[in-house]
Amino acid sequence: MIVIDHVYILVGLMFAAFATLSLFDKANPKRVFNAAFWGLIAVSMLAGRFLGDLGNGLLVVALVAVGGFGRMGRGDPPTTTVEERRESAARRGNWLFVPALIIPATAVIGTLAYTDIDLSPYPGLGALQEAVLLPAGGALRMVIAEKQHTLISLALGCVIALAVAMAWLRPPVLAPLQEGRRLMDSIGWAAVLPQMLACLGAVFLAAKVGDVVGELVAGAVPLDSRFAAVAAYCVGMALFTIIMGNAFAAFPVMTAAIGLPFVIQKFGGDAAVVGAIGMLAGFCGTLMTPMAANFNVVPANLLELPDRNAPLNGVIRAQIPTALPLLVANILLMYFLAFR
Repeated sequence: MIVIDHVYILVGLMFAAFATLSLFDKANPKRVFNAAFWGLIAVSMLAGRFLGDLGNGLLVVALVAVGGFGRMGRGDPPTTTVEERRESAARRGNWLFVPALIIPATAVIGTLAYTDIDLSPYPGLGALQEAVLLPAGGALRMVIAEKQHTLISLALGCVIALAVAMAWLRPPVLAPLQEGRRLMDSIGWAAVLPQMLACLGAVFLAAKVGDVVGELVAGAVPLDSRFAAVAAYCVGMALFTIIMGNAFAAFPVMTAAIGLPFVIQKFGGDAAVVGAIGMLAGFCGTLMTPMAANFNVVPANLLELPDRNAPLNGVIRAQIPTALPLLVANILLMYFLAFR
């Protein structure tokens, strides 16, 4: 049976391959540091559960030491030529997106099939469920562990997409690993920032930071009305996400501080609606902060924007006019939908 540990092994082997290929990339003067960084992530994925708390803590410190001092560089391994890629793109057109679309499609189908969601009220989907999803769900339960079916389906989608791309496009054997390494080298240390920030959110929750924030907000903002509580929660989610760089890190803190005690318990808001729209409000903060490096700093680097090193690079400045109206819209949606 496939369990989540198998996904960790697969990802760990991928990063181990990145580390090995980086180490032998003589064209990259910083290849040793790249190999060390990706190798540490591989160790975390492959052996993290055997290292214990101290070992994993030291591993994180080592990652910060390697990535935080700017010693990593981008490798540029040869795979296919520019002319070959252009010819392939012109010949296949938008069909080139098929392997990429296989990944989310597999994750969605696997989730719907495994959980037996009733789709009969929706025209056309009921027949699809009877013909495809229910039989697939029975098969999936025999090979996929419970509770992790979405992540495992996502990983299976990646494997299927890779197999389809290799059989269809017939690139060099090492092209997927080399191009993956090129992309990860471009992203650099920011590749692990979401995981670290999410862990930081869990640490804040365990340290009861939410209780402290709730007391400060309640003392500074009168939360004596439904709208004030909703506005404080949504704006707080956005602001804390700007600070943390990750809405998943902000969510447990702000929900414990304002969402649960005020919006849900005091004013009777629907927990599912409050949680869902609260996350959307946090995502508005993601659009406005350089701390969300994987969303904002990385695209600026990949696109080689002239102002990518500025505190508010071109990507963030372009997103602010969208983020602020969306934040207002989320406040209104929560106010009108959470208390019906």
